Amino acid sequence: MKRSLLIFVLSATFAFGADLITNVDNRDTTSLNGSWRMIIDPYESGFYDYRYNESRWGYFRDAEPRDKSDLVEYSFDKAELISVPGDWNSQKEKLFLYEGTVWYRKTFDYSLEEGKRLFVYFGAANYETIAYLNDKKLGRHEGGFTPFCFEITDHVKPKDNSLVVKVDNKRVETAVPTVMSDWWNYGGLTRRVMLIEESETFIQDSFIQLEQGSRSQIAGWVQLEGSEKQQEIEFSIPEAGISKAFRTDENGRAEISLKADLQLWSPQNPKLYDVIIEAGGSRLENQIGFRSIETKGDEILLNGSPVYLRGICIHEEAPLREGRAFLKEDAEILLEWAKQLNCNFVRLAHYPHNEYMTRLADEMGIMVWSEIPLYWTISWENEKVYENALSQLDEMITRDKNKASVIMWSVANETPISRRRTEFLASLTEEARKLDSTRLITAALEKHTRGSSMHVDDPLGEYLDVLGCNEYEGWYSGDKGFSRTWETPYNKPLVMSEFGGGALQGYHADSETRWSEEFQASLYEKQFGMLNKIDFLRGTTPWILRDFRSPRRPLADIQDFYNRKGLISERGEKKKAFYLLQEWYEEKMQ
Repeated sequence: MKRSLLIFVLSATFAFGADLITNVDNRDTTSLNGSWRMIIDPYESGFYDYRYNESRWGYFRDAEPRDKSDLVEYSFDKAELISVPGDWNSQKEKLFLYEGTVWYRKTFDYSLEEGKRLFVYFGAANYETIAYLNDKKLGRHEGGFTPFCFEITDHVKPKDNSLVVKVDNKRVETAVPTVMSDWWNYGGLTRRVMLIEESETFIQDSFIQLEQGSRSQIAGWVQLEGSEKQQEIEFSIPEAGISKAFRTDENGRAEISLKADLQLWSPQNPKLYDVIIEAGGSRLENQIGFRSIETKGDEILLNGSPVYLRGICIHEEAPLREGRAFLKEDAEILLEWAKQLNCNFVRLAHYPHNEYMTRLADEMGIMVWSEIPLYWTISWENEKVYENALSQLDEMITRDKNKASVIMWSVANETPISRRRTEFLASLTEEARKLDSTRLITAALEKHTRGSSMHVDDPLGEYLDVLGCNEYEGWYSGDKGFSRTWETPYNKPLVMSEFGGGALQGYHADSETRWSEEFQASLYEKQFGMLNKIDFLRGTTPWILRDFRSPRRPLADIQDFYNRKGLISERGEKKKAFYLLQEWYEEKMQ
């Protein structure tokens, strides 16, 4: 398929994640979590002047009146408090439906030793973020679910530092995701914020995995950042008896390649090794699992053996409270619920989730589908939208490329077919493979009904390793689909990436009454009968683990702004369909 020159040029030249520091859990960090001051700014008057030019006197200056007659029309010191990490919607009732700008400020002291470097790291902020330290603009980031960082070495002071962050979650047509989605647009500094201290030259990033198609050859690279880019590095995996020296080139990069006799990571044996990299005075550890994932015809092979993905979709909502999930304990509960379902796989919809999720999935032996929020109808013709999508794809892969649990990168969900859309997404699949050749590429497609059969024949399927498909037979359509056969022109495995229906937990009626637990349970039973007959089906991720907030779901006394397709309520109470899926997956384990 011919691609546009625009997409080709962007694909060939981008370097979005080059400055991102990875493996933050194993670095020398100082948390900035806790209470911050906040100012609500719906007109963005703290950023623009009255001519709509960027103001020289904005809130980022964190100014105080110089004397009793000086005019300063804001005060962070007198502003209300908000917790970080966290979304403003669930913390402040008046901000429940708010979309716009909120300014955050955190003051801190920091004594930085000579020869050291300091960075401020944001796990995520939704959606557009501009950060300032002591009245100096650090930079801008777009995208609500991927990490970013800025160096502050030259701006930090021993005392009274003022970190001011402008966060704007307005929905716009040229954003990713765009103006229409089916989840809550939680705004704010929704994930952890920290300071990272490093040596002048340090290990910024590394990619250490099994070479594609191999179960004994480690391949990858190490990237140094700093003035002494050319030097010898030591690479070791003590438990495996591996210790070898490599040398970085003039760009600070060392290619890693060596044989290894390793226990392979799997759901049955989620083995992680301590991997140690040393360079000069810099030492960095990581906990990495090694496994192979590939396809052969319509099979998915984990470590060379066929595997059926018993999955569930999950949104990043706190399991037992309102708002975004951001705690390690949140991730533990959500993944433990998945384990109770007999899952070995989760789809983290519809955006990259908190890093706690992927690290815990490594430890718990749960395979992961991770995706970027290219959701529904995107501005496929806009070059800035493509650049934004590519940036989020890059940042997702950069953060999680060493997580054994992550076996699939997804580039889209339910996007309408057109020539430009397919070119756009096909180009992203190529870029994903350049960034990481060790994982499978997928997308959640839509089915097409013709006569007595369902077809998964989206032209994007040509570029995917695994076909995803969202179908809601029995919920958005009648029951006729349950008797249809499934076909695809591609000799590739299929994961049914969404199916299900809504139920209000605790509402009981007969199986024909919509919104009852019995209706949802009956629908799942019909689905199982249909799914069992698809001979190229290699996994399922029903929609969804837990009820989640959505402004598209206003039905009073039933939805109340919740999507009710969860198998568990927002209060943590399991519905009838939970136990049916649990039993179906138990049968598939035998």
